[in-house]
Amino acid sequence: MFPTHRPRRLRSHPQLRRMVRETVLTTNDLIYPLFAVPGDAIAKEVRSMPGVFQLSIDKIVEEAKQVYDLGIPSIILFGIPTEKDTDATGAWHDCGIVQKAATAVKKAVPDLIVIADTCLCEYTSHGHCGYLEVGDLSGRVLNDPTLELLKKTAVSQANAGADIIAPSGMMDGFVQAIREGLDAAGFQDTPIMSYAAKYASAYYGPFRDAAESAPQFGDRRTYQMDPGNAREALKEIDLDIAEGADMLMVKPALSYMDIIWRVKEASNLPVAAYNVSGEYSMVKAAALNGWIDEERVVMETLTSFKRAGADLILTYHAKDAARWLKA
Repeated sequence: MFPTHRPRRLRSHPQLRRMVRETVLTTNDLIYPLFAVPGDAIAKEVRSMPGVFQLSIDKIVEEAKQVYDLGIPSIILFGIPTEKDTDATGAWHDCGIVQKAATAVKKAVPDLIVIADTCLCEYTSHGHCGYLEVGDLSGRVLNDPTLELLKKTAVSQANAGADIIAPSGMMDGFVQAIREGLDAAGFQDTPIMSYAAKYASAYYGPFRDAAESAPQFGDRRTYQMDPGNAREALKEIDLDIAEGADMLMVKPALSYMDIIWRVKEASNLPVAAYNVSGEYSMVKAAALNGWIDEERVVMETLTSFKRAGADLILTYHAKDAARWLKA
């Protein structure tokens, strides 16, 4: 005997499927990452990330205008300085590349929300996310001296016009230190989007090409999370919430949708998921070889992040996704 209710009845027509769709992706969910470099008229494609470019500030402004016109509400800025040193001077200097880019974008597109990635790895000569002991080749970052640099970096970025500060170095106490620094400098209303659960992932490889931030020795496992841990992510978000985080991020996204779900269930704060470079590059490579339908795969993947609990999605697919949503 057939059941009275047949689920297929609600799948029989495209408009009917739209009416009963539980999870809906919109451009409001998207944040587009951009990589700023010194110079003029520079648009250098990242070899391992087709369609992603290192951009001079004039080109960053052009991209920002396109992003805004597509209905994407926000960008996140990463910077590649001309010179690097052990003190990450380019990260916190008032004339740093992210600071200049933030100021230029806010002048050109005032209503676009500018997020500043607040980390040191792009700016240190060794490629790690903070201070190292002189002569230490293990990659063990000194936590508390690094907090002082992150505080200076956040204040400098806010002073340059960044709307949101996004610390990503996974230092203990970094949210509290940055919150104290911002408040003392008069930026009490500047929110912090914490990379609260950032894993030591193999999916970051292409990003390190784009940001020129690969460690020169050792690795980042002493400060980024072990991919096998889930309860630890909840400990990290509890600490960040207590220290004053306004938004929480899970990174990467694709292999960590269970973590996105756990974080969403455990907190009332907005949750962001970072669809990272390796995830992007795998899709692009398969699409360029004709192995997959890029549009369907990208839209399915982004929707799955939202279904898992993400309120915001940082993705290199953002511009394409916005165009597909409008089509």
